[in-house]
Parts: sequence; structure tokens; C-alpha cells
Amino acid sequence: MPVTKTAKRALRSSKRKSEVNAKIAAQLAVLMRQAKKTKSAEKIRMAMSLADRAAKKKAIHANKASRIKKVLAKLMPKVSVKTAAKKTVKKTPVKKSK
Repeated sequence: MPVTKTAKRALRSSKRKSEVNAKIAAQLAVLMRQAKKTKSAEKIRMAMSLADRAAKKKAIHANKASRIKKVLAKLMPKVSVKTAAKKTVKKTPVKKSK
């Protein structure tokens, strides 16, 4: 047990942070299971986003987030070249001159 006042304060802070990190890790695990089960692009993107946010907050290590994203990227549904080209091309409105 901590003896000094600052050690007691650090212990309280550490407990709070570990609870938050555990909550984030649990959410990530649930999203990963859903993404692997459904293999829908939306669920996969949500899991990738949560992995990035967890790494940014130092809830998980950055390399672990990278590994998670690699696994999820392999699950992404394959899109044909034609449909991908149609989705990425945006038409800009033409301004009419007077």
C-alpha cells in the first residue's frame, strides 16, 4: 500500500485510468467480434476508428492498434475497380459566366 500522500493520489489516478482503459479495450473487443462475424464495411471502419482512438489515448499500444487494423483490413469486402472508380470521382459544379 502507498505510504506517502502523493503515492496515494497516484494510486487513485492509476485506478481511474485503468478502469477507462479496460472499458475502451472491452468496446474494441466487442466491435472486433462484430466486424469479424458480419464482415460489413461499416462495422470494420468503426472498429478501425476505435483502435486508432484507443492508441491515441494510450489505452492500447500503437503497434497493437496497427495489428488490429491489419486484420480488419483483410476482412474488408472487395470492391471491383469500376465501382470504386465511380465512387471516388466527384463531379465539380461548373460555374456559369455572365
